[in-house]
Amino acid sequence: MAPKKVKSSCVSGAKKLKRITVETKKEIIAKYENGARISDLAMEYDTAKSTICTILKNKEALRAADVAKVVTILMKQRPKLLDDVEKLLLDWINQKELAGDSVNETIIHEKALHTHRDLLVTPPSTSTASVEEFKASRGWFDKFRR
Repeated sequence: MAPKKVKSSCVSGAKKLKRITVETKKEIIAKYENGARISDLAMEYDTAKSTICTILKNKEALRAADVAKVVTILMKQRPKLLDDVEKLLLDWINQKELAGDSVNETIIHEKALHTHRDLLVTPPSTSTASVEEFKASRGWFDKFRR
């Protein structure tokens, strides 16, 4: 059996990943709504038709996004409760350091969990469906430390 022929596009390397900013995605949506065809948009922005279709599928989330000009990815927003936990935890750590007490990772984890539980009890109107999963994990601690 003869060896397979390699296409010339594969020899030069794979196509480079190109991220499209949220601002550009909004332009694509506007042009589509003004009558531009998907294939024309794909050629204009040098992307696949499936990419344009995905952008159009997510147009409601993109319209609602109020982001900086260079942002390329919309991420889930963190619950405000976690921000409150981290602010209170930073204040607590600063107080401990000023008092001359040593604070290690384990103590910070425990204090974060206690603070989170206390804040969950305080605001009864807060939606806690995704917030109850807070575990003060190693990944959370590494991001908090930065």
